Parts: sequence; structure tokens; C-alpha cells
Amino acid sequence: MHPPPTPAPTADTDPLAAFALPPQSKVLVVTDIVESVRLMELDEAGTVARWHALVKRVLDEVLPPHGGRMVKSLGDGLMLEFPDARAGAEAAFAIRRISREANAGLPPERQMHLRIGVHRAEFVRDDHDIYGIGVNLTARVAAQAGPGEVVATVAVRDELAEGLDADLEDLGECYLKHVSQPVRIYRLEEPGAERPEPTAPTDGEARKPTVAVIPFDARSTGEHHFAIGELIADHVIAQLSRTPDLRVISRLSATVFRGRDVAPFEIERHLGAHYLLHGSYVASGDKLLVMAELADAQSGEVRWSKRLNAEVGDLLQVESELSHELASAAHNAILDAEVQKALSQRLPTLQSHSLMLGAVTLMHRTARNDFFRAQDLLNLLLERHPRHAELLAWLAKWHVLQVEQGWSGNVEDTAKRALGHTNRALDIDGKSALALTMDGFVRCNLLKDFDGALDRYRMALQLNPNESLAWLFMGMLHGFTGQPGPALAEVDTALALSPLDPARYFFQSLAASIHLSAGQYDRAVELARSSLKSNTTHISTHRALTIALAMAGRIEEARMQATRLMQLAPEFTVSVFRARRQGGGFSEQGRLFAEALRMAGVPE
Repeated sequence: MHPPPTPAPTADTDPLAAFALPPQSKVLVVTDIVESVRLMELDEAGTVARWHALVKRVLDEVLPPHGGRMVKSLGDGLMLEFPDARAGAEAAFAIRRISREANAGLPPERQMHLRIGVHRAEFVRDDHDIYGIGVNLTARVAAQAGPGEVVATVAVRDELAEGLDADLEDLGECYLKHVSQPVRIYRLEEPGAERPEPTAPTDGEARKPTVAVIPFDARSTGEHHFAIGELIADHVIAQLSRTPDLRVISRLSATVFRGRDVAPFEIERHLGAHYLLHGSYVASGDKLLVMAELADAQSGEVRWSKRLNAEVGDLLQVESELSHELASAAHNAILDAEVQKALSQRLPTLQSHSLMLGAVTLMHRTARNDFFRAQDLLNLLLERHPRHAELLAWLAKWHVLQVEQGWSGNVEDTAKRALGHTNRALDIDGKSALALTMDGFVRCNLLKDFDGALDRYRMALQLNPNESLAWLFMGMLHGFTGQPGPALAEVDTALALSPLDPARYFFQSLAASIHLSAGQYDRAVELARSSLKSNTTHISTHRALTIALAMAGRIEEARMQATRLMQLAPEFTVSVFRARRQGGGFSEQGRLFAEALRMAGVPE
């Protein structure tokens, strides 16, 4: 027979067994009475009574709401533990407030002042106590505090958000009793009511709405689930940062609000964000359920919310489908909110960022009232910011679109106005890639100066290789002048650079026309239909789709499409098309497209 196994030692049978237990990491708070001996000599009974009353309030009022536990009483002090630095700091401030309340009305010599130290320590625990170097270090840190002060180590400081969790003062490297190396210590104060305002954006950035993406909260407890929220935020921020009409707060700044029960307007105060994108998720194996919402930071009103299903592996891809859907939906919701403000509020009450985004969005709508409202917004912005090249560039584009929509009573006069705006913009900022791009757009579309337009596009791209409109307009120009090779490459670059552009339908519409010119009719149909999903009344897109269907031999579809085109633009005829055709209405391609319109049923 084998002998019975020897039972494993326990803390009861072997005092050293406790040290074989796995270490824990908690935030320790040590508080003790300053000059406790003097107070006891002055009034022993009164001092003991007041200390017992303070301890009772700590046990009843401080520990429960902060997830704390009393480790032990130190006679004239306490050692407490908390789950994290924020809870530890808040508890320390609460204990100090209780102490100050207890001192009210007492003469100075009888007042009981506390000093408090906070440190994240690793320790082992048995049934009687906790043990470890960090435990002793916390007591040594507390001794560095003056009467009524709270001090903490760098391990605690690194977990706190300055100005949100505490105001911090670096006390430098301090030498502690029986500790060989100096320890970096910080004095903590409760966050002040007067907090510094976020750094003001530059004049140009002030006209952009600001969004903060708060890392999503985990509703599941898997080992690696916490990191998923950071991955979602990283991907969405990268997507939103690629659109030129938003300012996006860095994730490192937004992360401090993860998991906090903070009112939206408080986040706005700290980050200067107008909109907050946040949410939660549940991970189960490879599956992911995400609950997301976009809120107005000032009012707290939810502007958009949705539940989405995805796979965890999607977040490890360079182009995450989940993140793209989140970013696209949030971006569209912000656009809708800003446009609604621009349409419903009195203009003098609107912030510049609402005016700017509202104007750019409305000018790309084909409803006449919306279009002319955009001009009102731009003019008001120019009154506020008279020397800003970007505003003048957008106003120039507005005039080009005015001609293309058929709402200009005098095309020559409108062309002069548009060119005047771009000339003034370039006088103000000769290195504005947007102003150069819009100057080229005016020259190409209104003046038919194709060489001058091409020069402007190339200059813009030398200054900013990521100026998507320059790529788009240059591709359009090459397409309409019979150079399909570079045109296709340029328009594809423009689309890649503008995944969330508020006028993406406009990009897709021009891309459809370029693919049409390159003889890629099925791709032109695909792009035109995708564009019409976002803007169903854009006449030039309907025209391109009609021609593409006819050129592809899909005559019945082309006739149905031509009917829709004529409903939107009853004045449109083949003759009008030939007169407006860039590159010459009598080119071979122009004749083919005119014939395609006839086959579709457009009148001569």
C-alpha cells in the first residue's frame, strides 16, 4: 500500500505558506494622525473618541462606494486597500474631508490633522495581514505628507487623469527611511472647479466639428477582451481622421474616460469635443456584438445608435469592415446634425464649425433652397473670417455648381465671380492646395482652359499629395480629353483618399463619367447607381447612367433611366448635351454619347 499523500502546508500549519500564495496588486492608502502623541497628552479620551468617530465614518461612508476594504488599524492610523488608483485617490480626498469636518469649531491646538499616502503595491495575503515591500513603502510614503496632505507614488500618478481625477504636483525624487533608492512622489489635490480650457484650435480648425471616440467598454470578462475596445477606437479614429471636415481627438486623450460615469458636457469641458462616439461590446469566441452610439456632447442627445455583429479577427485587418461601418455611420450622423442646425437655427447663433460643414454639405444637394442656403452660410462665415482662403475656395466651387445646375442667369458673370474668389484666396494663401484645386475647377468647367486647370491641379498635389479633389478633378479632365489611362488611376486615388467624404456621391458621379469615357460601361453603371443612392436627384449622374446603359447595349434600362432624367431636367436635350460637352461637342466620343442619348429616348 502506498502511504497517504502529505497534505499541502497552509498558513495555519506553516507560517511561510502564505508567501507561496499568488501576489495581488491593489492600491493601498495609509493614513495616520499628525502629532498623535501630543493630542493624546492634551486630551486622551477626547482624541480617542474623535478618532473612533472618524474611523466609523470611513468604514460606513468611504469604503463601500469605492470598493475598499480595511486591511488593519495602526493605532493612530489606518491601512486601506482599493481596486484602482482612481478609487484610492477619491477615498483619500473623502477621508480628508471627513477630518476637516470633524475639526470645525475646535481650537487649533485640538484639531486632528491627517497625512495620507497612496501607492500601488504587490503583496500576499493570509488570514491575518498582508505582506510585501510595497506595504512598508506605502507607510513610508505617507510620512512624506504634510498635515492635511495626500501624496502618491508615480505608480498611482500614471493611472490618474490629471485635472479629472486629481490635480497633481510633482515633488521630485524623495529619499525614504530604509529605502535604498529615491521614490518619485506627487502631491494630490481634488480636481479644481476652475479647470483650464482645452487648447483652442487654429482659425481653420475652428470651423470643424470635433469628435472624441471613447474606447468601448467590455461587457465580457475574457482575458484579452479589454483590448478590443482600444482596437475599435484606434480603427475608427484612423477612419475619421481621413475626412477633412472633422477634428478627431487622439485616443490617448479620450481613453481616460473609458468606463467612467461622466456626463457628456464634462467630457466636452475637458476635450473640447462637440460629439462623443462610445459604446460597449460582448465577445464570445471569435464573435463580437457591438453596441454603439453617437451623442451631442453639450445636450447629451443621442444622434445615432446601432447594434453591429462582427468577428474579432476583423479588427486585426488593415481595413476593418466593422470600424468602417462605425466611422461612416457616425460621420453621416454628424453631418446630418450640423446640417439640421444650419437649416433650423438663426445664423448669428451658429458656431463657425456648424456653418462650415452645413455649407459644404448643402451645396452638394440639388434642392434649390438648400443650395442657396449654402451661399448664405458661406457669406456669413466670410464676414466672421474675411481672410481665410478655404472659405473663398468653397464659394468658388459653389458658383461652378450653380452653373452646372442651371441656376446661373449669366454664366459669364458667374465665371468671373468664381475666378475672383479663387484669385483672392491665392492672394491670401498661395500655398493652399484647396484654393489651387478650386481655381483649376473654375478654369476647367467654366473657362474651358484645360491646360491652365491641369497646371493648377499639379501644383495642388505638389503641396498636398493627399488633396483628393485635385486627384478627382484631374482624373475628370484627363477622362474628358481622351486620356483614360491616367484618368482611371487618378479617380481611383481620389476615391481611396475619401472614404467618408460628405460629397462622396459627387466623387462617385465623376468617377462614373470617367469610366464611361474609358469605355468601362458596366463599372460606370455600378458607380453611378452607388452615387444615386446618396443623392437621387443629381442630374449629371442620371445623364452618365443613361449613356452607360445605352453604350452597354442595355437599351430597355437606358430608356427607363432616360425617363427619370427627363422628369428631373425637362429642358435637357441632345443639343444641350452637345453644347455643354467638355472637349468639344463634335468629338468622336461626343457623337457616340449623343447617339446613345437618342437611343434612350432623349429628344433632339
